[in-house]
Amino acid sequence: MPFFLFGVDMFDVAIVGARCAGATTAMLLARHGYRVLMLERAEFPRDTLSTLLIHLRGMELLARWGLLKDVLATGCPPLTELSFSAPGIRVEGSVPAEGDARMVCAPRRYALDEVLARAAVRAGAEFRPGVSVTGLHREDGAVAGVTCRAAGGRMTVERARLVIGADGRHSTVARLVGAPYTRWDGRLTRAWYTYWSGVEGASLRLFLGAGLGGAAIPTHDGLTLINVQLPVGHPTGERAERDRLYLDLLARASPELRDAVAAGARREDRLYCCGDLPNFFRRPYGEGWALVGDAVLHKDPMGAQGIADSFEQAALLGTCLGDALGDRERSAAALGRYAAALESRFAAPYEENLLHARLAESEQVMAGLRAVQDDPRFREAFLRTLSGATEKQNEVPRMA
Repeated sequence: MPFFLFGVDMFDVAIVGARCAGATTAMLLARHGYRVLMLERAEFPRDTLSTLLIHLRGMELLARWGLLKDVLATGCPPLTELSFSAPGIRVEGSVPAEGDARMVCAPRRYALDEVLARAAVRAGAEFRPGVSVTGLHREDGAVAGVTCRAAGGRMTVERARLVIGADGRHSTVARLVGAPYTRWDGRLTRAWYTYWSGVEGASLRLFLGAGLGGAAIPTHDGLTLINVQLPVGHPTGERAERDRLYLDLLARASPELRDAVAAGARREDRLYCCGDLPNFFRRPYGEGWALVGDAVLHKDPMGAQGIADSFEQAALLGTCLGDALGDRERSAAALGRYAAALESRFAAPYEENLLHARLAESEQVMAGLRAVQDDPRFREAFLRTLSGATEKQNEVPRMA
């Protein structure tokens, strides 16, 4: 039986996971005056699987939090132009404004997550990287902390009034509390991507074609992430065949990008093949615990909404908690408001993302896209939707 040392301090909040959801939640709660412990099993800086894009609503939150300049200072290029292409259709234009944000960007996660973790520490959070959470500490039947193991094997119990799981779609916290799925829509696509140098153009390019989808997303160091989304039932071949298959899929889905790659681009990384991309909601809270980010809501990356979603959820949780921690009844009521806010804000976008992830090219879908291409009113609204703007939600032709 392992020997656990009890931490001498009582934290208001222990957050498991220090990437987009965890670090922003820690920062906001620490800024509110709470004593926050942030635990992360990885050592930073550390990359992770991601399509990188931060939508406009996420950029606006970074600006509001005073972090947008820090993110851009990492060398991530601002993306002010975008395009969408499908067979016989092309829509392009400038990224619209959202508050103080006038661009989107796609920082490598080793850079973004470091910026966010440092912001949490500046706000007063205690950060412990290289620590794995192995269990939960309970008092009077409620979650009251975590048991964890440091890199050297030292086991400790850290007590906290609230434990927040920000540890991804395979959340340890969700598993330990038994948080049920309140909705499960399975896996719809696979994401295959890699990084290229020498791809001309500094715009965000999205595409749909041949039952496939994807994007070309400029990022750090002159590289462009080129992603192809394929239906989960599409043949994937043997591992040794996938490099060739990726190029074949890209050629079918986007002849424009095929030509851009063929014109002298060079692949700079291995091919990442991600198939574990379920769509779900989990129950977001219980006695002494809450979930945020991919731990509570995971969507197919076809819409590349995960980072902006995490930022919004962190803001919602912080706003709902307010100064309620420390009072059991008020905390429960605050977490109930958080659950209601999640449903209100994310249920409809979740449904819309499911539609996009089905990669449909029905006549109704194509007719809607042609209307977007031909009508300036629809085109402006469509560009706002692609950019992830949240205000001025003009009507876009229905494509279901």
